[in-house]
Amino acid sequence: MLTMTYIRRSILSVTVLLWTGLMPSLAFAQAQDTELDKLLEQGRELVNEKKWSEAMEAFKRASSIEAQNARIFSGIGYIYAQQGKFQEAADAYQQAITLEPANPDFVYALGFSLANLGNDSAAATAYRRATELNNRNVNAFLGLGTVLARQGNFAQALAAYQQAARLDRRNAEVQESIGLMQIQQGQIDSGIESLQRAAQLDPRRASTQIGMGIALLNKGNSAAALAAFNRAIRLDPNNPKLHLQVGKIFRESGDNVAALRSFQRSVNLNPSSVEAQFALAETALEQKETMRSVMVFREVIKLDPNNASAYFLLGIALKARDFSQDAIAAFEKAKALFEEQGKSEEAKKAEDAIRQTKQS
Repeated sequence: MLTMTYIRRSILSVTVLLWTGLMPSLAFAQAQDTELDKLLEQGRELVNEKKWSEAMEAFKRASSIEAQNARIFSGIGYIYAQQGKFQEAADAYQQAITLEPANPDFVYALGFSLANLGNDSAAATAYRRATELNNRNVNAFLGLGTVLARQGNFAQALAAYQQAARLDRRNAEVQESIGLMQIQQGQIDSGIESLQRAAQLDPRRASTQIGMGIALLNKGNSAAALAAFNRAIRLDPNNPKLHLQVGKIFRESGDNVAALRSFQRSVNLNPSSVEAQFALAETALEQKETMRSVMVFREVIKLDPNNASAYFLLGIALKARDFSQDAIAAFEKAKALFEEQGKSEEAKKAEDAIRQTKQS
């Protein structure tokens, strides 16, 4: 059975990892000037064609004609958000809000952009303001709940999700979010019921199945938990983060064989992920698959040359295979990096490992 500390960490990981939110809508400006009309129409058509650079140019030219039109800046923010440029999107939406402070759509879009930047405190402020301006905006309550959960304010997050549910009882994302927060707070049975409702509303939500699996593992029902995880994988088989998360859960539950399979799938899908490669190498070492561990830790070091922990564990794997000189070199590199990073305790462990390896 998983500890409640791990349950909470896993649930929060699912919430943070898989939530993307709803992209703000695009509000176009209404204009009277002929040249401005042409630019806005051109921008509208280019957005529909996903020609972001050309659309941005049209909107920026429009803003030079009418600098006090908030909806032009919201259009610019929308394009930046579509491109994943959330700092630029936030700046543009802030300009729109300066011109129209009481527009709930602009404030929601600012919260969305800030949340995607990881600026959860500012995002929470924006989302709260959006709910004040429009208390029927389900997505604003969802966004507020998510950033509150990231901050560890689980009771407030649950309250935000429950308000969203009162507005839209058939929203699968809302029901899933409620379930995850209930499990986070130890209300396992209630959380499972909420997740079951989410699965009924949208059978294709992989994150719902992950949450269900975590809760079922906590109740000791390994077979049902495994079935839930497998459903999640079938729903989203090419999601490396999903395989990584499932691997972490298997590892915590003591099933390192299943964890290795999940970590390997994650690595196969995204070989450049340091986190997935490290998890694979570390679990392989725990399973005494030392050659596999050596090979993967070398991949981690290629991706992240300053990863002191990777060098240290590589040294352990090399020592287990009787490659003493290579192990000492790895420990020495780990020690140097730990010292550079101000990790004196870890540096001492590396120094001890060097001495012990030389004596063996």
